[in-house]
Amino acid sequence: MIQFFQVYKTYPGNIKALANISFKIEKGEFVFVTGPSGAGKTTLLRLIIRVERPDQGEILVNKRNVSRLKNSQIPLLRREVGFVFQDFKLLNNKTVYDNIALVLRALGYNKKEIPKRVRQVLKVVGLEEWVLKQPPLKLSGGEQQRVAIARALANTPSIILADEPTGNLDPELTVEIMDLLEKVNQLGTTVVVATHNTSLVAQYTKRIIPLYRGEMVE
Repeated sequence: MIQFFQVYKTYPGNIKALANISFKIEKGEFVFVTGPSGAGKTTLLRLIIRVERPDQGEILVNKRNVSRLKNSQIPLLRREVGFVFQDFKLLNNKTVYDNIALVLRALGYNKKEIPKRVRQVLKVVGLEEWVLKQPPLKLSGGEQQRVAIARALANTPSIILADEPTGNLDPELTVEIMDLLEKVNQLGTTVVVATHNTSLVAQYTKRIIPLYRGEMVE
């Protein structure tokens, strides 16, 4: 599903983001990428969706060699991967419905399919139809993150990447969002969560890819 082979990434100023990273994530796994701020977690996720390119090494995602993809092939890769951000990245001048529908329109869904699909993914994340006409800022932080997860699920991706998805939430909402991601995983989606929250990782018995200063550690 996702494989890294001796991947290196350095930013200008000789800032080492990742060094000699190798691992494999199987289809249907739930994996934590852990480490403190600056460990390389976000860079690792950005490499998976080809926002960044490695300086050395190979990355395979769904049997595609991401390191060698042509620019024209990148959208095809990203249709298979949903991304959940810490700060939601919702459009506050649009309704919840439009935030999700915009993704589907961009992917070529027809007008009749879109309303049905929007309602389906909202149901998966436990939100009722009353939120459809609401702007995101009218919702709680937990509800906004649920909308963000619904948007990531809109195209039925095989992989969900979540970058500190509970970083802006209180402990109770953190458990709700993690339980939701577990539910998504149980439906067959591969889930990769980057977090520095060690107590959160301890609550869930999942495989861990630990990073420290760009390197994998014990």
